[in-house]
Amino acid sequence: MNEVVVTGVGVLNSVADGPDSYAAALAAGRSGVRAADVAAEARTSVGAWLDGFSVSAWADRQLRDDPDADRLAAVSRRAALPARTAACAALAAVRHALLGPEQRSGAALIVAGNNLALDYHADVLHRFRERPGSLRPSHALTHLDTDVVGVVSEVTGIAGEGWTAGAASASGTLAVILGARMVAAGETDTCLVVAPVSELSAAELRAFHDSGAMAGSHGTDEPWQVCRPFDARRRGFVYGQGAAAVVLESRERAGRRGARRMAGIAGWGQRLDARRGTEPDPSGQAAAMRAALGRAGVEPAAVDYVNAHGTGSVVGDAAEARALAEVFGPGNRPLINSTKPLVGHCLASAGLQELVATILQLRGGFAHPNPNLAEPVDPALAFVGPTARRGALHVALSNSVAFGGINAAIVVRR
Repeated sequence: MNEVVVTGVGVLNSVADGPDSYAAALAAGRSGVRAADVAAEARTSVGAWLDGFSVSAWADRQLRDDPDADRLAAVSRRAALPARTAACAALAAVRHALLGPEQRSGAALIVAGNNLALDYHADVLHRFRERPGSLRPSHALTHLDTDVVGVVSEVTGIAGEGWTAGAASASGTLAVILGARMVAAGETDTCLVVAPVSELSAAELRAFHDSGAMAGSHGTDEPWQVCRPFDARRRGFVYGQGAAAVVLESRERAGRRGARRMAGIAGWGQRLDARRGTEPDPSGQAAAMRAALGRAGVEPAAVDYVNAHGTGSVVGDAAEARALAEVFGPGNRPLINSTKPLVGHCLASAGLQELVATILQLRGGFAHPNPNLAEPVDPALAFVGPTARRGALHVALSNSVAFGGINAAIVVRR
């Protein structure tokens, strides 16, 4: 089996549009959560939004007279927001990995997530009811999640295998697992994994709120104080918009071409709870984490850091804390934080946002703060509080959980 390494990353969210700015925001504990002008029926007033995002503005900052900019603009012009953001993150990742045209053409592509463009769908349906003639024929393509595959493939030149992989909020992590399996098995030398923005309409925002999963207004708190993973005052997740991408390669292939190895994907695990619904099961989460550690050949005591799913959910955080305590035990205390207070819950993109955050923290020698953690649900766990923790980190675990009883975890080595 081939060793799997990460040779390039791309990231776009409410606090950063590249790995350097993301690392700086993480180290500072800077939050992109803010009050938002959202339709009243959505029943939420906070989120980590991509304010005024445009492909052209991103290209002006990141590409600067590069031929890739013209192709990016032409291909993504009529695409929905998920495809546009995915194209930017994907292009950034393959450029970061220094993949040339020949190397790109043989690479595989996995797009994380399903039901990605829900606000686009709601808007098209509303306008179609008002004026049926306003419907563009291109909707036949744009409404499909696989349009993201086509857009990213054309923008990057990737022409190997490709598909979408949906697992709700665990989609980003599952997509990395699938890509790592392909590289490890020798089915491809290179795989680009991309997680687009998950675009919600007012209907989904309200459903999340009314189900008790999402926090509503910020009340007397500042907006950035609303998302409080693992804190006694937590009251639900905060929606985030973000896209991310990673390039996975075999260690041998990366070595042959002299590529920078940012991190190793040492192990992975994925388990189901065998039940429908939204209530998490600590035993399923623990099983996924143990499977990841087992595949990596890593004892729990060797893990320095855990990037938890940590949404700020009343039920979900309590369940994950129990799972973490079960896996790592009273004597093993890896540092634990959640990236969601900083970038929000990016849903299908969350796992990949957090994997990139994990890699940047391993490389930077820090665990980012959780600025809103004052009263931990389990004081025996080594949660990172309001200030960053500095020190060498060698082995980390990134955990993801999703509705429908889906649990996934990845072990990462510096």
